[in-house]
Amino acid sequence: MVLANRAERMTRRAFLPRAAMAGMGIGLARVNGFAQAQAVKATPVRTFLDSMGVCSSITGRGETLAGTIASMRYTGLRFIRCGIEDRNSVEDMIELHRQTGVRIAYGLLSGGTDLARLLDEAGRLARAGALLAIEGNNEPNNWGVTYQGEFGGRDQSWLPVAKLQRDLYTAVKADPVLRDHPIWHISENGAQTDNCGLQYLTVPEGTDCLMPPGTRYADYANCHNYITHPSWTGLHNNQTWLPASPGPDCPVDGLYGNYGRTWAKRFAGYGEAELRTLPRVTTETGYPVGDLVTEEIQARLFLNLYLSQFKSGWSHTSIYLLRTRSNEPAHHTYALFKIDETPKQAAHYLHNLTSILADRGESSQERSLGYSIANQPETVHDLLLQRGDATMLLVLWGERFEGGVDEVTVDLGAEFGTVRIYDPTQGTSPIGEHANERRIQLRLTDHPMVLELD
Repeated sequence: MVLANRAERMTRRAFLPRAAMAGMGIGLARVNGFAQAQAVKATPVRTFLDSMGVCSSITGRGETLAGTIASMRYTGLRFIRCGIEDRNSVEDMIELHRQTGVRIAYGLLSGGTDLARLLDEAGRLARAGALLAIEGNNEPNNWGVTYQGEFGGRDQSWLPVAKLQRDLYTAVKADPVLRDHPIWHISENGAQTDNCGLQYLTVPEGTDCLMPPGTRYADYANCHNYITHPSWTGLHNNQTWLPASPGPDCPVDGLYGNYGRTWAKRFAGYGEAELRTLPRVTTETGYPVGDLVTEEIQARLFLNLYLSQFKSGWSHTSIYLLRTRSNEPAHHTYALFKIDETPKQAAHYLHNLTSILADRGESSQERSLGYSIANQPETVHDLLLQRGDATMLLVLWGERFEGGVDEVTVDLGAEFGTVRIYDPTQGTSPIGEHANERRIQLRLTDHPMVLELD
């Protein structure tokens, strides 16, 4: 489920974190300390906002439809990850979509095997335009499944898990309503006890997997790369950037340990070059409030988390958890909202960020920007976005969670008539404005700043 249960799992591999690479989009040549960059193509801001999701039972486990609607409207998050174990009514999920535009990543979740029910309910969501994706089992190493009379997962053979996921994929792709929706893999496939090939989306030729070559499991890899781990405790610089890495430098339970070389039995999967382009999503991540992490620090981590994940190639990221659940009160340390639906600091800061970035207008114009950051520190990262009205938004975030400040100068590559500076930890109004400027100086610590370029 979440980190509280993770200490009880099998011993994982521990990767020592290496220094994170500086933000992408910077060329090699330097003049007066500035990287002479080729123009970076802006990503539609809507694509980034659509990547931001959260785990929620919507109307189960003490949550209410009215509260979920209000919470999603306030934070501006775009999708919810839930499944058949939550016992939601399809009508409530469709009403949530109708009122907020939120879509549902719907799955079997923990121990679920009822494919007929999953396909029926996912089909109803799809016909209403409310379905984002279909997901396989949640953490079979914790819950296990009984499929076709066989128990699998946990410390037993994972063949029943593999057969269930194969049949889910086949059934969805044969359904005329569902077949164009992506299928997200099971989570924690790195724990498989026997080599069923679950470390692949499709089992390739030339492997010794128990399932035959060509077996198709999913369209997207799926991880629970929480930004803390029993082997990587505390607060570190690049606390959100490193867990998003697709390579072996990831210090937590990430893409490499589930799809590169499995963390439990070290079964070989994709090579490092293949991992960098592997379609992938995160269906659980987060960091609980505790001794070192206050609600304020958690809120800053969550702002950076969505940005680091997206910049590192994760198409969708779901934070655990929207609201404290009545059946799991101990998980209140993860939640964005208290059990009485009062927003915590993380909810306020996400509201500010999504409000600052809010899209407007429609345009087919694709814009680029030849920006650069002089002597860019390894704890500073950047993402160029574009609204529908062609306004560009350059987001920069600091990852100095061990303390300190990075003073940077951003060369925008050209003068802009107006550059507005926003800080989502300060509100939704600009904290500064420059006229006819090409170079902007910023002090970055542990959260994002947004440059709006007019």
